[in-house]
Amino acid sequence: MPVTAEGSVTDSPPIRVLLVDDHAVVRMGLKVFFDLQDDIEVVGEAGDGSEGVALARRLRPDVVLMDLLMPNMDGLTAIARIKSELPETEIVAVTSFIEEEKVTAALEAGASGYLLKDAEAEEVAGAVRAAYAGEVHLDPAVARLLAQRLRAKKTEPDAAEPLTDREKDVLRLLGQGMSNKEIGTALFITERTARTYVSNILGKLGLASRTQAALWAVEHKLADAPGR
Repeated sequence: MPVTAEGSVTDSPPIRVLLVDDHAVVRMGLKVFFDLQDDIEVVGEAGDGSEGVALARRLRPDVVLMDLLMPNMDGLTAIARIKSELPETEIVAVTSFIEEEKVTAALEAGASGYLLKDAEAEEVAGAVRAAYAGEVHLDPAVARLLAQRLRAKKTEPDAAEPLTDREKDVLRLLGQGMSNKEIGTALFITERTARTYVSNILGKLGLASRTQAALWAVEHKLADAPGR
C-alpha cells in the first residue's frame, strides 16, 4: 500500500511510470530505485522513441520519463505524439545537459518537467510525483524561455473558443502553480472535475500542457509567475 512522504498510509494506487531511454543501464537503475518506492510502479520500458510511443499507447501510463536523444525517433517527436493521443499522460523530459532550444521545444511539445540525467534519485521521484499531481515546477530561467516563445506566438483566447468564467478561475489557479487537487479544494469541485477543466482549457487555447497553460495565464495577467 502506498505511503506518503509524511509516512501516512494512502489507498491511492501507485503512479504508473513508463521509462523511455536508449541506455539499458539508465533504465535499470531507475527501475531498481522505483521498485523501492511504494507509490511508484514501472509498468514498461522502451529503448527508443518509436517503441515508447507504442508502449504508451498500449499501457496508458500516468507519467513517462522521456530521454530526448534516442535513435529511430527522438524524444521531442515522441513527446508530441504521446501528448496528442494521451493528453492526460504527463511527460518529464530527461537529458544530459540543458540546451535552450531543446528545453523550450520539449515543454512546447507537452512535457511537464525537465530533468538532467545526473539528478539525484529522489529528485527524479519528486518530479514524477509532481507531474502526476499536476503541479507546475519550473526553474525561473526555463519559465522565462517558454514565456518568450508563447509571447512570440501571440496566442490569444479569442482566436479559439472563449473560456467560460469557471475555466478562467481554474486557469488563474493553474497559473499560481496549483495541482488539480488544490484547484478542486479552492473551487469546491472534485479533483477529477478540475482535471477535466484543465483538459478543456488546453484544447480551447491550443496548448500542449498545463505548464504552457500556467505560463499563458501569467503572460495574460491572470496570475503571478508560478514558483518552483
